[in-house]
Amino acid sequence: MNIRKVLTKDRIRRPPLRVQLTVLYAGLFVVVVAAVLGVSGLLVGHSVQVAPRGSKASPVVQGFFAVHHFNVGPAIVGLIAGLVALWLAWLIAGRFLRPLRDMNATAKEISATNLHRRLGVDGPDDELSELGRTLDDLFGRLEASFESQRHFVANASHELRTPLAGQRTLLQVALADPDASSTELRAACEEALQLGDQQERLIDALLTLATSERGLEEQEVLDLKEITENALNSRLEEAERRGLHIEANLVKVQVVGDPRLVESLVANLVDNALRHSLSGGSIEVATRSVGGRASFSISNTGPVIRPEDVDRLFQPFQQIGAERVRQGAGHGLGLAIVRAISAAHGATITARPRSGGGLDVEVAFTAN
Repeated sequence: MNIRKVLTKDRIRRPPLRVQLTVLYAGLFVVVVAAVLGVSGLLVGHSVQVAPRGSKASPVVQGFFAVHHFNVGPAIVGLIAGLVALWLAWLIAGRFLRPLRDMNATAKEISATNLHRRLGVDGPDDELSELGRTLDDLFGRLEASFESQRHFVANASHELRTPLAGQRTLLQVALADPDASSTELRAACEEALQLGDQQERLIDALLTLATSERGLEEQEVLDLKEITENALNSRLEEAERRGLHIEANLVKVQVVGDPRLVESLVANLVDNALRHSLSGGSIEVATRSVGGRASFSISNTGPVIRPEDVDRLFQPFQQIGAERVRQGAGHGLGLAIVRAISAAHGATITARPRSGGGLDVEVAFTAN
């Protein structure tokens, strides 16, 4: 066994806090009492030495504070005072540390399965009460985070299970028909591939969401106009197929961020606008500098959205109305990814429903 390691552990190990406080309180008291008794002895001894010859000194003074003899009186008084101070310090330290012990015991009993419990510290408005409220707030945030995580995992499992079940059913039906032609089997395989692509897109979206919530891995100066142009050019064919008109007003502005995540943010906002715009509608995209901050904004025509439903759109797997079951409607992760990427870059995102239907979204990045 390494002796140095053992010595280090022994050096780090400390006595309980109550013992430390008791020794501190009692030690300070004993030092003060000893100092008072010592000074008093010196003063009385000095007065005895300078007393006139033939004067009558008190027997108590002569006995307790004789200059050339050891005086047990002050020693006994100091010992008794020290023991009393030690006992009182132990009681006082225990009284002050009792709420801390209660909080410690309750915190040990709280786990992921009972995060609804709280410390509930009662007492005067002091530092311990403030600590208890801070821990209760922390447990509240943890409870909300765990609940959100469980909800997210349940939704993700459902979304991943749906294409798998579809593929299994499709292949089982095709294999169960002994007279199936090559054309029918080919069609079944093509549909299975489409379901596989849908599952792959979902996994990619989940990975992007997890990556953006983890934070930025790399940062560089990016041209927001160029990123937006690339996203729009790659989706012109889809916009024409849907009968949508895209109006772009792009100004060269620079942002500092992760290139892959910023590209994903712009692509998800464009895809969201394309997916939810009504046929024959329009999409307006702009990049500009507002107050020294690079801004990306996009507006689309679409179904009417209530103001109270806007925040829910940015939650994972949340979509409005029956759009969830529409072919190609996505999985409800696009705007959740946008929000996570915006938070990772310190950008502010603003979304407002349009009076005639659709949504206005603006992302303002921090100034370079």
